[in-house]
Order: sequence, then C-alpha cells, then structure tokens
Amino acid sequence: MLPLEVLEKRIAYEKMLAEISEDAVLVHDIKDFLMNSIRKMGEILNVSRVFVFQYNAPDDVFRCLCGWDEPDAAGERKKDGFVLSIPWATRQLETGNIINYRDIREMPGPCYRKHLLQEGIKSTLNVPLFIKGELYGFVGFDEHRYHRAWQNEDLYILTTAAQIIVRTIENKKYEEKLEEHRNILASIFSSVQDAIITVDPSLRILESNKAAGRICGIADAQGRHFAECIGSCSGRCIEALQKTLKEKYLVHDQQILCCPDATEGKIATVNCSPLVSGNSNFVGAVLVIRDITRLTRLETVLRDRQYYQGIVGKSEKMQELYRLLRSLVDVNATVLISGESGTGKEKIAHALHYGGQRADKPFIKVNCGALAETLLESELFGHAKGAFTGAEKESKGRFEAADGGTILLDEIGDISAKIQLKLLRVLQEREFERVGEHKPRKVNVRVIASTNKDLKKAIAAGQFREDLFYRLNVVNVDVPPLRHRKEDIPALVDHFCMLFSASYRKAIDGVSPEVLRVLHEYDWPGNVRELEHAIEHAFVVCQDRIIGLAHIPAEIREHAQRRRPGPLAGRAAEDRASIVNALAKSGWNVSRAARLLGTSRWTLYRRMQEFAVERPVEQL
Repeated sequence: MLPLEVLEKRIAYEKMLAEISEDAVLVHDIKDFLMNSIRKMGEILNVSRVFVFQYNAPDDVFRCLCGWDEPDAAGERKKDGFVLSIPWATRQLETGNIINYRDIREMPGPCYRKHLLQEGIKSTLNVPLFIKGELYGFVGFDEHRYHRAWQNEDLYILTTAAQIIVRTIENKKYEEKLEEHRNILASIFSSVQDAIITVDPSLRILESNKAAGRICGIADAQGRHFAECIGSCSGRCIEALQKTLKEKYLVHDQQILCCPDATEGKIATVNCSPLVSGNSNFVGAVLVIRDITRLTRLETVLRDRQYYQGIVGKSEKMQELYRLLRSLVDVNATVLISGESGTGKEKIAHALHYGGQRADKPFIKVNCGALAETLLESELFGHAKGAFTGAEKESKGRFEAADGGTILLDEIGDISAKIQLKLLRVLQEREFERVGEHKPRKVNVRVIASTNKDLKKAIAAGQFREDLFYRLNVVNVDVPPLRHRKEDIPALVDHFCMLFSASYRKAIDGVSPEVLRVLHEYDWPGNVRELEHAIEHAFVVCQDRIIGLAHIPAEIREHAQRRRPGPLAGRAAEDRASIVNALAKSGWNVSRAARLLGTSRWTLYRRMQEFAVERPVEQL
C-alpha cells in the first residue's frame, strides 16, 4: 500500500493535468493559457520558478514567452521577451534530451551554467517542446532555495504536461492559420468579379458573393431557394445546377443569355461543379457566372471592323483612324478634329468620349460659329447675376456643365480673339471666370475641338492665336473626306438603309447596282452627310423594294450623266479604264474590285471578258 504522502502527491499531479487539459479545450489567448498552466505546475510542484521559452532557429536563441515565480522567491525574475543564447543546451534539447541537474555547478554548458549561477539557481529541469518534429522551445523549472533531485514520477508528469501544452500551442497555431486562410478566402470570395453561389442538394443557397448581387441580383439570400432569388433572369443557370446536383457532373463554360426581357440582355458563361466536404461527402454545387456581355460585344466589333462607336467604314484610312481613336479614348489630351463639313467630326468626338473613362459623365457640344461673341462667352463660361442687361440670375456655363466629362467646341476656327484668350487660360490653367465675376473656378473637363478650316492659314492671316492652336492641337485627328474612301460607300449605304427602314417603316432591301455605281462615281462635296441625305431622299420617294436611279437626288444623277458624255465608244473606253483601275487598286482581287465598282463578282467577270481585260503577267 502506497504511503499517504505519495498518494496525495499523485492525486495532486493528476488534478493538475486534468485542469491543464480542461483549460486546453477552449483557448482564446495562448499566453493566458501558458501562464495558468505554469502557475498550476509551479504551485503543485512547489518550485521557485517556471518558464516557457520559444526557440528562434535562424538566430539560435530562445525567447521567454512567459514565466511564473513562487510568491516568496528571492530576486527579480527576468521580464517576458528575455533572450537567451545557450548553444550547448540547444543541442541537448534538439535531440529530445531533458536537461536535469541537481547542482548547477555540474552542468557542462558554460554559457547556460554561468547564466543560472548569476540568477542564484541551484537546480534546474528543462523539458523540450516539439511541434511536427521541430524544436519549439522548452519548459524550465528552476529552484534557488536548495538542490532538488527530480524523481522519475515527476519527470513523467511534467513530460505529460509538456505534451498537453505543446499540442495546445499547435492547435492554436492551426486555428490562427485557419482563420487567416478563412479571411483571405473571404476577401477573395467578395472581391472576385464573377458571381459565385453555393447551393445544397435541395437548391437552397449556402453562400453568395458581392458579384452575385451585381450580376444576378442575389444578395443576402442565404437559406432561400435559388429559384426564388433570380427575379427576371432567364433561369438557364438553374439547368446547369440541376445537372450537377443530379449527375455530379461538371458544367464547363456554358454560354447563356440572362434577362432576355431587359433592354440589353446580359450574356454570361456558366461553370458549375460538385461541392465536396473535407471528408469527401457530396454537399451541393458551386455555380460561377461570368458576365461576358462587354467582351462579346468587343469580339463582335473585332470580327466586323466596319463599325466603331457608331462610325461606319472598313477602308484602310478608317482602320488607321480607329487605331488612333482607341489609343486616345482613355487619355485626357486635348484633341483637334479637322476635316471637311459632313465628314462626321461630331461622331469622332462621341467615340472619344463614350469609348473611354468619361463615358458616364456629361458630353457637352457648343457650336462656336452659331453665336455672337458676347453670347458665346456667357454660353461657355456662364455669367453672374447682373453681369449684363437681362442677366437676372446667375447662369452656369457649358464648361461647368461638362465638369468631369467632355466638351466639344465645334467650329473652333470662328471664335473671336477675346474668346480665344479666355479659352487659352482654360486649357493652360484648367480654370475660368464667369462673365461679371472675378472668382476663378476650377474645372476638370476634356476639351475636343473641331473645325473645317485650315487654322494654319488663319494664324498666318492673324485671325487665330498660334499659342491656342498648339494647345488645341496636342493630337490631331484628320477625318478623310468620302471621296478619299469610296470603298466605304457600300457599307455606309447599307447602314443608312437599315436606319431609314426602321424610321420610315419601309421594307426596302437596298440599292440597285446602277445606283451603287453612280454613288461611287460621285465626288460627294457634302461627304457622309450628303450621302445620308441622298439615301433618306430615296426612302421618301421610293415605293419599290430596291432603290433605283429615279429615286436618288437629281444632282447626283446629272453628275453621273455628265461623267459619261459622247458616243458609245468613248463611254466604253471609260468603263474599261475604271475596271482596270479598280483591279489595280485591289491587287487584281476580283471580289474586292467588284466591291469598289459597286457590282457583283460575276458581272465584273463578264465585263472583263467584254472589254478583253486580262491579268498582267506579273500578277499571275
């Protein structure tokens, strides 16, 4: 039978382990847990001091995490964070050895021995702590009152306690790492631009991210059935979910049309995969929806290069223009658009504004040539109350109205010297004054100017400021006249026919080959605007399915007749020359030449035979 003293000691040890184990179940602060654990060990073991040191492998030192002193301990304990360099002890602990010395003077390690003797320690016991096979640190028991011999039973209990402590530290580190990963995943989940929705096997929503609210209108829907949350959506994504839930099948990049009843339906790709728990149980499905509406539209533009932001034309000149516009849309540089009347300078300005970062901001147009100087000044910059007769209240100018967006100064070559000076200040300093005020106002606006005049000639004539010209002409966009890009006429004709078919509600299929040839021969002094008016005129008078020569404006027909005067032989020679010229321009590509001439490929083959036109040897 065990002596009462031994039995009481064993019961106290078992109680200490039980209490430490109970504390280890739920740990909020690892340092509090360590402090409570070493305090209990110190009190039960009746030892002077108990420490927990953590090993820093790169520096080969130990740092004190926490320590406990017996209330009547002599001297002052080192504070938490104390760093200890003990190479001999480190090697012992790394190999799993317990450092146990009844008399410190017998310890081989000189650094550690010196440190303990300086602290007045007579005996020490150090139990190593390992996490995943790597030395984490040690629990130290110091006695300064007498030389203490630790029994095997003591060592067993302390080793067990050390294992509980180290498992608790490991679990806490794992929890912290898990929480860190959870936070990272939550951040990724919420910041991903694709809609992510997870559902259980009954189609009840488990989780959804912010993008699901933007793309699908699903927000705060946890626990609700998926079908209840989709609103006006087409519901095509439910089919993918049901397929995955039923067959545990991966749906990959399925393209669907969302919200088909909306003004502009969304196009999306759907990916759906089984949702599996950590123990490999099937728990539902995860749905990823990517809005590809904008991408699809961009791809459409790239496939058909004859349109750009409402501008029509697939000639090389227009392709060069499109490339320039794409490089300018997202920069704030001032742009001067030059070109003849009717070439579409305003459309170019629209493309620069609506294709870039300012698309959701105001686009303000001012026709500088239509207003007198005083009216234009007030129109551009606004005026204060009482600034002039009739100014009964203050008025905001066009620059203020365009703040954050774009202002188009059309017919810039017609403004007076005074307005030129004021405009120069706006471009230089991004500020202006209202008429009748002396308070400068800042403005953030992109300036686009357009003109059909030669501003360099106006400068030479003293009618336009040279410094303003260079401020406006940071980038020049020169819009080619229609006569220099006649290969765009068929596309423009098709475009206008489509517009006027809708507006006039007429089922007109297009123009006849003869009309297309006449349109191609005409020089278009009024450019694209004149062509648009010609097609609109034809739509008004045409009652057939095809627009004929009788339907186009008289001046265009008469021009065609003047171009083909004289006897039949002369006209034939001219026709042959136009065929050869078109073939030469197209590199003797018959299809391209036919488009230039506004006729079919088979008609061109027939006319080539008729006029004995043969491909040159070098083109064979």
